[in-house]
Amino acid sequence: MECNKEEAIRAKEIAENKMRNGDFSGARKIALRAHKLYKDLDNITQMLMVCEVHCGAEQRLLGNEMDWYGILQIKSRKVDEAAIRKQYRKLALRLHPDKNKFPGAEAAFKLIGDARVEILDKDKRSLHDSFCK
Repeated sequence: MECNKEEAIRAKEIAENKMRNGDFSGARKIALRAHKLYKDLDNITQMLMVCEVHCGAEQRLLGNEMDWYGILQIKSRKVDEAAIRKQYRKLALRLHPDKNKFPGAEAAFKLIGDARVEILDKDKRSLHDSFCK
């Protein structure tokens, strides 16, 4: 098991370097491998959270429209406001720049804030939902 921990630590360092270079999808793959090797690795879930938000932001809908639901990691477009607020709070606690020092955490925090504003505004949400269909 100690061998897995050392391998996971090396993978985490590689993933962090990829994050510094802006390759969040590559970093996500390697961080997932590190998490699989050693589940109790320090701050691996925070690292994965940053990567997930940035990967969600990279996914564009028709044209150049951001996938706000993907950024907040919400699967269904029929969720109510309470579920959106709950998911935002969950992500905000893990991504806040004071608590998460990984590269890209501050940008991810801003992305989830923008996504929350877009989805909670009824007019913007209906326009976004109609554009997605």
